[in-house]
Amino acid sequence: MHSRSVLALGLLLLLSLDGEVALAAEDGQFAYQGFVTANLTLDGLATVMPNGLLLLTDPVTEYKTTGHAFHPAPLRFLKSSTTTTTTTNSTAMARSFSATFVFAISFRYDGLTSYGLAFVVAPTSNLSAANGIMDAAFRDINSNHVGININSLISRQAKPAGYYSDENGVFQDLRLNSRQPMQVWVDYNAQARRLNVTLSPIQVRKPRNPLLSEVIDLSAVTTDKMYVGFSASAGLSIGTRHYVLGWSFSLDGPAPPLDFSKLPSLPRLGPKPRPKILDAVLPLVTTSLVIVVLAAVFFFLWHRRRFTEVREYWEEEFGPYRFTYKDLFHATEGFSDRNLLGVGGFGRVYRGVLSVSNLEVAVKRVSHDSKQGVREFIAEVVSIGRLRH
Repeated sequence: MHSRSVLALGLLLLLSLDGEVALAAEDGQFAYQGFVTANLTLDGLATVMPNGLLLLTDPVTEYKTTGHAFHPAPLRFLKSSTTTTTTTNSTAMARSFSATFVFAISFRYDGLTSYGLAFVVAPTSNLSAANGIMDAAFRDINSNHVGININSLISRQAKPAGYYSDENGVFQDLRLNSRQPMQVWVDYNAQARRLNVTLSPIQVRKPRNPLLSEVIDLSAVTTDKMYVGFSASAGLSIGTRHYVLGWSFSLDGPAPPLDFSKLPSLPRLGPKPRPKILDAVLPLVTTSLVIVVLAAVFFFLWHRRRFTEVREYWEEEFGPYRFTYKDLFHATEGFSDRNLLGVGGFGRVYRGVLSVSNLEVAVKRVSHDSKQGVREFIAEVVSIGRLRH
């Protein structure tokens, strides 16, 4: 399953909806650096977090996955009526407007899908009855695009998400669900009858060339008073979050710039990053652990080899007069000099006490450089063993 995010920016005008209109804002301009005091009209899953983030969706079930948020008062989108010379009908001209906002989309689990986020201009703030789902059946070009919708779920114009670099004009792709904040500008010039939509990462200044540019006269599709806001749907993706960090809007002029330093911070989106100190400490800990393990293995092999019993050939002839080296080592206290009884032709003789039987014995430790053979030494031991005291 591929990740899917759609950004229906520009205009999604739903004129078929009915609703009462509240008092319009006087100057048609506002700026929200966070939404704690914005008094937005919220619907569905939309909520304002304690730090001021506008969270449109964070579904826990697949039955409730949409959220809407609107500026509390409608705005006057039409200028005063004028009479044309070719008709007796009065025609009201749409006003220019400009909006900018910063958003982020995150998925709790990779590979999930989302129906996306829309900037909305509508005659009502009640979109609970509206079908805001965008899908391939409505000719969406792909799962990561920006589109302009006018009174329809079919985009008038759509392009893959990205922006044109001011340095070389090359198109730079963007992934809408990258968990990274991005900024959008929606600008309508009433005189030129042109709607522009621009998108970029927040660390990039507004590109000169818009992503979408549509020639359209909004006078025929707007009413005098309209609401502006956002609509988002997570679709079937439980845990998909659509955030808006800041938003500004203006009629008949550019939207006030957003101060990124005053925007609320996003919560941790996606997997928790590994602390930098772990990158420095982990190799040292791993190396130390390997050294300790190797040292332990070496000590074990050395210890086992030191006390390993070797079956000598003379035992077949003279019989198994065998004590383990470990027993003799402990009996003589590690062949301590204080237990030394004397030095013979074959090596040194030590006094020892066997721990099992508490029997006192004499232990002869043969020198490696002894000139005499082992057989003569064994014969001597056998002869001594036959003596009776």
